[in-house]
Amino acid sequence: MTEELGQLVLEEVREKMAKAVEHAKADFASVRTGRATPALVETLMVDYYGTQTPLRQLAGFSVPDAMLLVVSPYDKGSLGAIEKAINASDLGIHPANDGTVIRLAFPALTEERRKELVKVVRHKAEEGRVAVRNVRRGARHELEGLEKDGSLTADELERIEKELEKLTHGQIGEIDELLSHKERELLEV
Repeated sequence: MTEELGQLVLEEVREKMAKAVEHAKADFASVRTGRATPALVETLMVDYYGTQTPLRQLAGFSVPDAMLLVVSPYDKGSLGAIEKAINASDLGIHPANDGTVIRLAFPALTEERRKELVKVVRHKAEEGRVAVRNVRRGARHELEGLEKDGSLTADELERIEKELEKLTHGQIGEIDELLSHKERELLEV
């Protein structure tokens, strides 16, 4: 019985840490690397007839070449709202609206801008690491509470905490791996 409580806590921790890593991965995808990719704009919120709607629900995307992203709205009436949302975003790209699709031409990144983006990505990675550590801290409090009320023995607590530590290091390692991949992507010319 006591063994099961510890395993339940660890299972919950695994799920929460995996979500933190997925969130970090999504954050990295939203950082521009000089290549056109739908991930840069698909989460942009568009004011669609008074409702904030993610762009991916309003349009299809295609990437005819590395520096061009084409946004094809399902409803041509939403073109203006989509264009406005892209202009208001922090992408720094001006959309070209031809009445049927919106073209986003991504200029090559300057060396200075690449270095700024690396700083942004490092910050996002640190946020991911902090999220993973917060999950660990919460689990530790929960486990210590289980030990205090007699649901876990000191030996079980120690064994589960070692497993928790191993899990934490694995997830942080995954975030670091994603970070180094994104940095290489950003710095490659």
